[in-house]
Amino acid sequence: MWQDSPAVAGAARFHVKHEWLYGRQAVREALRANRRHFFRLLIAVENRPKPVLEEIRELASRASLPVEACRRSDLGWLQGIDQGLALECSPYPYVDLSEILSSAPESGEPACLLVLDQLQDPQNLGTLLRTADAVGVCGVLIPPRRAAGITPAVSNASAGASEHLQVAQANLAQSIPRLKEQGLWVVGLESGAGGQGIEEVDLSTPIALVVGNEAGGLRSLVQKECDRRIRIPMRGHVDSLNAGVAGSLALYAVWHARRMRLERDRQAGAGA
Repeated sequence: MWQDSPAVAGAARFHVKHEWLYGRQAVREALRANRRHFFRLLIAVENRPKPVLEEIRELASRASLPVEACRRSDLGWLQGIDQGLALECSPYPYVDLSEILSSAPESGEPACLLVLDQLQDPQNLGTLLRTADAVGVCGVLIPPRRAAGITPAVSNASAGASEHLQVAQANLAQSIPRLKEQGLWVVGLESGAGGQGIEEVDLSTPIALVVGNEAGGLRSLVQKECDRRIRIPMRGHVDSLNAGVAGSLALYAVWHARRMRLERDRQAGAGA
C-alpha cells in the first residue's frame, strides 16, 4: 500500500519561514544558484524521465538534499503546480541596495539597474526578471510595500531567473537620489505618448531604468526624480504594451546600445 511522503503528510506544519518552489526551471535554478537553504524535494512518481529532472536530482544529491517520492495528487495543496515536483526552501534572499551598488563596477561595464515602481502582477514581474537576467543587469530594486515580491509564483514565471539576480527592497523616493549620487542616469519608461522616443536617447551610460505599474505607470513622485523619460514608438493598432513587454523591450535597447558602444570603442582602439 502506498505510504504518503512524510513531507506531504507534514504539509500542515508549514512554517512561516519556509516556502515551496514549483516548476522545473524554478527548482533547478534555485539549486544551481544555491542562495537559499533547502529542506526537501518532492518528486511525483508519475513524472517521466527527462534531462531536467535528472539534473535536478543530481543537484539535490550534491546538496545532500532529501528527495521524497509522492503522488502528483498529493501536491494539489500547492496552487499552480503542474509539473509534479516541489522544493521546500527558505524565503527569497533579498540583498541591500548598497550591495548592488558596490558590486556594479566589478563587471567592467556601465551599470544597469532595473527599478520597478509598484509592479503588482506576478507574471509581468517574472517576465521582467527573466529579461533582466538575460541582458545582465547588475540588480533590481522594488518597493517593500504595494508591490509584488519574489514569491514562488514569480520565481516560476521568471523560469528561475530571479534566483540568480540581486534584488533589493527599498523606498524608491529615498533610493533614487542614492542612485544618482552613484552616477546612474535615472530613465523612466512612459506607458503612453509622453517622453522621448527610446531611439533618440543615449542608453549606453550607467542607467537605472524605471518601469511603472500596470494601471497607472510611473507615480508622480518617481517621475519627478527621473532625469529623462522615454517611450517605445508604436505603429500598429494598439496604443500600449503591458509592463512586462515594454520593460523587456527597453532592457534590450539598453543592452544593444552598450554592445554598439563597446564595438565602437574597440574599433577606435584598434585604429589608434
